[in-house]
Amino acid sequence: MRRFGIPLLVITASAVLLLAQAPVQIEIGPNGGAPKGKGKGKGKGPAQPTPHHADGRVNLGPLAGQKGMWEGNAGATLATNPPGGLDNPTMYLPTNLKLEDVPWQPWAKAVYDYRQAETTKDDPHVRCKPSGGPRMWHTPYGTEIIDVPAEKRLYILGVGGPHTWRTVYMDGRAHPKDLDPSFSGHSVGHWEGETLVIDSVGFNEKFWLTREGIPSTASLHLIEKFTRTDYDTMKYEVTIDDLGAYTRPWTGGWYLRWQAGEEMYEYICQENNRDVEHMFGGARN
Repeated sequence: MRRFGIPLLVITASAVLLLAQAPVQIEIGPNGGAPKGKGKGKGKGPAQPTPHHADGRVNLGPLAGQKGMWEGNAGATLATNPPGGLDNPTMYLPTNLKLEDVPWQPWAKAVYDYRQAETTKDDPHVRCKPSGGPRMWHTPYGTEIIDVPAEKRLYILGVGGPHTWRTVYMDGRAHPKDLDPSFSGHSVGHWEGETLVIDSVGFNEKFWLTREGIPSTASLHLIEKFTRTDYDTMKYEVTIDDLGAYTRPWTGGWYLRWQAGEEMYEYICQENNRDVEHMFGGARN
């Protein structure tokens, strides 16, 4: 990950978009399996095995004395797009649906098509809104998962958004019955063997599920699964259960790459945005 030699506060939103276009190229393993461990995808030899804590839990962060973050790929998608669309087959799961096989409600497909036709210029993320669900996991600049067993919680922190974080309760609690809809929803988690499973509800309708414009409604229920297949690779798979936008639940995902040696840094999206006209084709509220 490269840091820029100018203050982050004056990086324009259009520059952020251009950077987000550049996919990280990695090599998919045999038969469409997990990417081969290559140490940042640069041919540095086999990846280390999946790390574990002393109690046997998978360690989703760095080893003691080291540092690093998970880097989502901006081109990763939940469904395979047609040629010329946003797509990166080196990142998405080989089990992903084709776009035409997604069980769209007609209005949801129409919204998706409109967003594509408008080159996603109305994306809430580039207007400094938080990104819920899958969108957080293909946003550039890094994401960190902090496991705090004493609190029975996980914290998920993202750089490339307006001070984005999520709390995942690991104490066995149920979702509250009356939730105020939010960008990140309410999340509870548990382990299924080597896989972290996060169940989330209570979302608002102010974000896109993915960068290319997949819509959702307030009925959204997400089941996210995180499997660290080796030290450098995380398999991210999410089931979207939203009968407001789809006729049945469906599943997709991609691989995340470990960026060794990187740390969180302050990224201010809201302040000093000087490129509103270029971003949106004119000033907007």
